[in-house]
Order: sequence, then structure tokens, then C-alpha cells
Amino acid sequence: MTAPLPADAPDTIVLVHGLWMTPRSWEHWVPYYEAKGYRVLTPAYPGFEVEVEALRADPSPIARLTVPETVDHLAGVIAGLDAPPIIIGHSFGGTLTQLLLARGLGAAAVVIDSAPTENVYVTPPSQLRSLLPAFTHPSTRHQALSFTPEQFHYAFANTLSRADSDAAWERYAIGAPGSWLWAYGLIANVKPGHQETWVGYRADRAPLLFLAGGEDHIMPPSVNRGNAKKYGRSPAVTEYVELPGRSHWTCAEPGWEEVADRALDWAAAHAVAPAVDAG
Repeated sequence: MTAPLPADAPDTIVLVHGLWMTPRSWEHWVPYYEAKGYRVLTPAYPGFEVEVEALRADPSPIARLTVPETVDHLAGVIAGLDAPPIIIGHSFGGTLTQLLLARGLGAAAVVIDSAPTENVYVTPPSQLRSLLPAFTHPSTRHQALSFTPEQFHYAFANTLSRADSDAAWERYAIGAPGSWLWAYGLIANVKPGHQETWVGYRADRAPLLFLAGGEDHIMPPSVNRGNAKKYGRSPAVTEYVELPGRSHWTCAEPGWEEVADRALDWAAAHAVAPAVDAG
């Protein structure tokens, strides 16, 4: 029998998916956390509420999506809850999670294999190779860009067999907004002024843990470590942990339960209790 949650602990977990994915990518985590007594929400990006197969058939909602409307949508879901939840984001969902924390949302957060926020100047060779298909022609900026099974195997699931990687691609993979990849892969760190993934690194916010897969190709440990270091002057708790041998597909590859437990245990232990309204 699962022990009841402490009275002052967050009882809700919000799971934020990344690019090339939908909420389906969390399908194993939802019942796993629910069995521990939590309410689990997996909000989709605007227009991503349909199934994977529908987005493959009509990728136009992907191509026209913007980061601000996505953050606003997720913020609305979280702000509408009775109490601040634990937020866990994967890949670009990690970027979105950081943007949500910057708005004062969440009791604690964990970002897994996170894409970076603005001004993280780290671009390892494996990341360049993973993202290169997005930049083959300027026209891709206005499209939904999909990985081939071979590209997915290298970028996401390099620790899996090709057969297992192909099965994951078939069940979960969709396109990603080309405009996001161009803007945040090429422009964010060179264009003057603050861009849409900028956060105030010195500001206070809820505690934040970075979990980085040691074998991740598309968001390698150096990217996550560099992002975490940006918060060095923040009064808020920020920690970084590397998970050896794990790829970008760490939330679904064998042993994902250990990652889920590590994320939840840390977040529950560091969660900031909501302020009590004395009025």
C-alpha cells in the first residue's frame, strides 16, 4: 500500500513534454506517479491535443506554434491549480519549465535533458549533428520538421538497439516547429536584446534540479551543466546531476523508473510550501 502524502506536500505533478513529442511520451510516468498518490497532468502544447497519428497527417498546428503562446497556455493550466505543483519537463519541456519557474509558478521543478534557455553558449559536436537536418534550407523555418528513424536513433535513442529505437519513433515521434529550431538554435544567442527563452538567472524562484543523460547526443551533459551554472548567483536552490549511460530517451528507455523516482524524490524533498493567506 502506498503511504499517503504529507499534508503540506504538493499533490499534483505537471509533466511537460518536449519537441518531436506529445503528452503520449509520458504514458508510463502517469500511472507510475498516480500509484504513489499524485494527481498527474500532462498538458499538451496548443494544437497538440490530438493523437500522434493526427499530427503526422496534418502537421500545420506544429508549424504555426509559437513559444509565447505555449508558455502562456502551460502557465494558465498551472495557475489554475489549487496549490503550486511539482513541474517536470523533458528536453524543450525543460526550457518551458524554466520559463514557468521564472513566472513564479511551481513548488519545485526537475528538468531532464533540458534544452537551454538564452545565453547558454555550449554547442557540442553531437548536438550540431543532431540538429543539422533542421538547417538544410531556410524554408524549413516555416515547416514542421521530422526526424527520420535513422536521425531519431542518433539524436534521441542512441543507447537503444536500432529496432527498439524504430519502435519508439513509430509510436511517439512527430515534427517540431522549424521556427523554434532556427530561433533558439541559431539566433537566440546572437540577436540583440532578450529573446523568448530568456530568464533572469539571478532571480529567486522555486528549487530546480537538472538531470542530464551521460550519453545524450542532442542535449549533452555539457549543455545542461552550462545552463545550471547560469543560476550560480540566484538565491534559489539549483542542482545538477549526471546520469551515466543514459540517452535523450531516458524517460522511456529501460530503467526509466529510476529516473522518475530520482526526479520525484528530489522535488518532494525540496518543494517550497505555498504561502498561507492570513487574510
